[in-house]
Amino acid sequence: MNHTHTSDIDFERSPCAVANMLDLLGDKWSLLIVRDLILGKSRYGEFADSREGIPTNILANRLKRLEMAGVIKKSAYSAKPVRYQYELTEKGRDLQPVLEAMADWALKHVPGAEVFSRYR
Repeated sequence: MNHTHTSDIDFERSPCAVANMLDLLGDKWSLLIVRDLILGKSRYGEFADSREGIPTNILANRLKRLEMAGVIKKSAYSAKPVRYQYELTEKGRDLQPVLEAMADWALKHVPGAEVFSRYR
């Protein structure tokens, strides 16, 4: 990988803020999981049931990546079998205005786009 160094921080591509956000959240699914958390979903099965049909192996991977990035945190809600629920951290909640801006843009420029209401 080609890394750019700025002081002691190692950036994947460059110190560009947009590039860094895309490196963290720019795949096809991560922001949809964040959207679902904002809309009130919290459990694996609820994310898997979203309209977009995220494959379960990708869902598991993205949940781990978002947790490692500090965007979400998980806690067990069942001991046998162990099952987890997820919630946004402060870092994750700070993405809400970003998603709202993206939705506003889509409503203006993508015919037929709609905004989902709260899940619960």
